[in-house]
Amino acid sequence: MKIDFEKCGGLVPAIIQDAKTKNVLMLGYMNQEAYDKTIETKKVTFWSRSRNCLWTKGETSGNFLNLVGIKIDCDNDTLLVQAIPDGPTCHKGTDTCWGETNEQNPLLFLTELQDFINRRHEEMPEGSYTTKLFKDGVNRMAQKVGEEALETVIEATNGSDEKLVYEASDMLYHLIVLLTSKGMRIEDVAAELAKRHDPNWDKKRREAKAAGTME
Repeated sequence: MKIDFEKCGGLVPAIIQDAKTKNVLMLGYMNQEAYDKTIETKKVTFWSRSRNCLWTKGETSGNFLNLVGIKIDCDNDTLLVQAIPDGPTCHKGTDTCWGETNEQNPLLFLTELQDFINRRHEEMPEGSYTTKLFKDGVNRMAQKVGEEALETVIEATNGSDEKLVYEASDMLYHLIVLLTSKGMRIEDVAAELAKRHDPNWDKKRREAKAAGTME
């Protein structure tokens, strides 16, 4: 990775992003020395323009930014630093320097779960329930989706909200396993729903059906 430090007088902007929540936490500046120390220590380090020295975030507060990875932009003069914060990022005590709460959108966990199930499919570790489902085959996986869907319906009509969420979670998990076995991901379902959200979707669908071009 070739960073063009000289373009802006030896410093490049470093945008700090929470690697899990994907929220932007702060903006700092790095020179070559700060970049090298960040890579070496795995603690995000900047060049302080006001103090004219290196500054490791958290060295006084304990709220370190633990490095996950660094990406460079298309012009080689801006960094996207992905990190895990130990605590509030802003010196004013807020999660971000914009006063926002650094919370993860729960929907992002579906991608994390999908990646986990993909690894199970590739590695097939013994003793794993997910491995057992894959070994049992598509018919059993599809049956489990149906069973969990029925239990979800029962809880929706005659159960509690807590149990409804529990059974719906089981149903979604087994659906992701089934999709994975067919070479698909939960994002494929999300993409289909996004396509249907188009106000003209039904019209386009009817036109495609009439033309015989529906997949």
